[in-house]
Amino acid sequence: MSTEYQLVETEVSLIEICNQFKGSSWLAVDTEFEREKTYYPELCLVQVATPDRVAVIDPLALDNLQALFDLLYDSSITKVFHAARQDLEIFYHLQKAIPQPLFDTQIAAPLLGYNEQTGYANLVNLMLGVALSKAHTRTDWKRRPLQQAQLQYAADDVIYLGQVYSSLLRQLQQHGRLGWLAEDFAALSDANLYEPDPETVWKKNRGAKKLKGKQLSVMQQLAAWRERRARTENLPRNWLIRDEVIVDLAQLQPQSKSDLSRLKGLSERLIHRHGEEILKIVKTAAQQDPVPLTKSQSHKSLNTMEEAKVDALTALVRLIANDNHLHPNILASRKELGKFVRDESDSSLLKGWREHLVGKELKAFLDGKRTFQIIDNQMICKRI
Repeated sequence: MSTEYQLVETEVSLIEICNQFKGSSWLAVDTEFEREKTYYPELCLVQVATPDRVAVIDPLALDNLQALFDLLYDSSITKVFHAARQDLEIFYHLQKAIPQPLFDTQIAAPLLGYNEQTGYANLVNLMLGVALSKAHTRTDWKRRPLQQAQLQYAADDVIYLGQVYSSLLRQLQQHGRLGWLAEDFAALSDANLYEPDPETVWKKNRGAKKLKGKQLSVMQQLAAWRERRARTENLPRNWLIRDEVIVDLAQLQPQSKSDLSRLKGLSERLIHRHGEEILKIVKTAAQQDPVPLTKSQSHKSLNTMEEAKVDALTALVRLIANDNHLHPNILASRKELGKFVRDESDSSLLKGWREHLVGKELKAFLDGKRTFQIIDNQMICKRI
C-alpha cells in the first residue's frame, strides 16, 4: 500500500484525483473536523485511499467539492471507515444522504475477537503491528497552513485503514460472517442518527429517571426547545443550557425572570434573549402529561426471578463465546442481558450480527426451547 499522499487544494487537482479513484472496488475514507463551537461539524480535511493512491483533500481551500461527492456517493464503490458515525454525520449534513455501500472496521472487528469500540490506533497496532503517532490528536484542523507532520498524521488514518479492511474482509469471508454485518452497516444510513427528532432528545438526559409527572413533561419540552434553538444558532447544546440545568428547571419550575436569575448555570444573556420563551414552555408543559419512561429508563432493579434468568443467559453466552473463540463480553454484557430479560422486543441482542450469533439462542432459551445439561463433565445447551 502506498504511504505517500497527494495534497489536494485546487478544483483541477480534485477532479483529477477523483477520476483516478474511479473504478476502485473500495475507498478508505476519514475526515478531520472541528465542532467545539458549533452544533454542526465543520469539515476541515477529507482523506481517501486505495492500495496504490492516497489523497488528503483540503475543503477549506476549495469552493466546489462536487467531484468528491460524486466519488463518495458512487454506489459501485464500498466506502470504508473506522467508527463511521461522526464522519457520516458530516456528509449527511452536506448532502442529506449517506454514502453507500459502507464498511465500518470498528463494527466488524468484534466478530473476529477484538474488543468492541476498539480505537483506530489500537486496532492498527493489534492487526498490523504498526504504532501510529498520537502527537496531533489535539490539532486545530481549521488553522492554516497545516504542517507536514499534521498532514502525514491525517494520511496515515486511511493508509492503514485500507490494510485493516483487507484483512478483516478476508477473515470474515473465511468464517462465513461477512453477511452478518449487513444490518449493522445498513443502520448507519438511518437519518435519525445524524438529525435526531427534537421531541426524543430528552431520552439522552440521564436526569430524566429522577423526574415524573409535570417535572418530566417540562424537562422533555425544554430539551426539544434547546435542540431546535441549537440548530438554528449552530451552537453546541450545552452552550445554551446544560443537561443538569434543564433538570433543575423542570424540578423548580420558575415563574419569572427573577426566578431564572437565581438558577446556577443560566447566563444573563440567555435569560435576556430567551427567558420569556423558557418561562412559557415551563408553564405550558406543566399542564401536560409527559411521554412515559420505559422500563429501562426508569432504572428499577431486577427482581429475584429476573436476576436468575440473567444468570442462566450469562452461562449460555459463555458457551456460545467459547464455541466461537470470542470473549463473552463482546457478545453480551450483564447489563444488556438484564434489558433483554425485561423487554427483548427492542434489544440490541436481536439486531445485526448479535442476532445471528447469540440473540436467537437467548430467545429460544427464554421460550423454553433450550436447556442445560452436563455430559461427560461438560456443560452444553441442548434443544428441547
